[in-house]
Parts: sequence; structure tokens; C-alpha cells
Amino acid sequence: MVSTILPLTLEGAMVRRRGKRLLGPVDLALDTQGLTIIVGPNGSGKTTLLRVMHGVERLSAGRVAWSVPQADARHRQAYVFQTPIVLRRSVADNLRYPLQLVGVPRAKADADVAEWGTRIGLAARMGLPAARLSGGEKQKLALARALIRAPDVLFLDEPCANLDGPSTRDIETLLADALAAGTRIIMTTHDLGQARRLAHDAIFMLGGRVREHAPAQAFFNAPATPELQAFFRGDIIT
Repeated sequence: MVSTILPLTLEGAMVRRRGKRLLGPVDLALDTQGLTIIVGPNGSGKTTLLRVMHGVERLSAGRVAWSVPQADARHRQAYVFQTPIVLRRSVADNLRYPLQLVGVPRAKADADVAEWGTRIGLAARMGLPAARLSGGEKQKLALARALIRAPDVLFLDEPCANLDGPSTRDIETLLADALAAGTRIIMTTHDLGQARRLAHDAIFMLGGRVREHAPAQAFFNAPATPELQAFFRGDIIT
């Protein structure tokens, strides 16, 4: 799949709430391929930036633009929250739901659901209520539900927070497969090891602003700003 809703451009994007600036102004352009990692200390604006790009956070100023109208772009992207959200339905029905929304024929939907159930290791638990899954299983289910429609762009907010090593590895495998299939991924993470493993390019947020954006090799090996250098050392920065 070659994405047609990208590039994504932010111009002067700003979010204020109760008189406090949470984000911006941000000027940013993301191209058509790869995995972008967003890092920064707690409260730096990572999640707000992600939500602005996805269109679920209202801007106070500026604009977010895709290469197609916003309505078209909205239907060709997906978002997975840090705390996985599952429907009060079976595992299979959670996977089937996004396909039902767009009218995928039943036979095709059933085949896709079965395929994804196998890919996330839940083929034997498809009839189980999704709420009974473990945390790692719920996150894999939420990711599969986002990917089952092959979105052009996938936004992920700390998808491996609080997961153990095997679950994290499974999530990263799913992301690698999605990238190979052509999905553009933009995600936040607090795990710098994961950031180094996955990133094609990376963004450093501090104080609601983009302080650095560079290809992964330069970002991690030759950070340009003192703030990013301090962040990598583990210093407290504000």
C-alpha cells in the first residue's frame, strides 16, 4: 500500500486550555514512509501533539493539513491509546467491529477476523469476552483492531507501557509487519531502547514545543540541542 493522505503538515499549531499553553506553536512536516518516534519528559506535550495530528484535539490556532480533505484523511487513519480500549464484546466481535462500520462483506470480514486472531495469538480465545484478557492481550487486540482495515497512518500513544518483555516484542513485531505493508506509524514512547530499535526519524518535545526533529541516526548519535543531550543523560529538564 502506498499512502495517499500524506504528507502531514502542521503550521503554527497551538493548543491552549484554561489560558495555559499545552502545545505550540508547532511547525512540522512528516513524509510518506517510516516510523516516527516522539520522546520527551512527562508533560512535554507528546500525547497532545499526537492527538492534534490525529484530529481529536481542537486547535486554538494554526492548522493541520493532509494531502487530501480532512474528512477523507479521518477515515484512513487509526489511533491506539496507552490504556487499551476494548468493546464489551467477544474478542472476535472486537476485531469485526471496524469492518462492519465500512460494510465489508461477511465472508471477507470473517476471514480477516480469523487471520488477525491467529496473528495476535488469540485464535483459541475468539469467543471469550475481551474484558477478560490480560493487559498485553488487550493491547494486541486494540492494535489488531486498528490495523485490520490497513490504515494509511497509525498513531500509537505509549503502546508498550506497563507490558512485559514478550508482550512488547509481540507488539513490535506487529508494527514491523504493518510498516512492511505500507502503514505510516507515528508513536510516543518513554522507552529509549524501543525508540532506538524502531525509529526511522524522531521528535523531541519539551515545554509543548518540538525542540528537535531528525533522522534516527543523527537524533540518537549526535543530538543537536543541549536539552536533548541532557534528556539522554537522564537529567531532569523543564
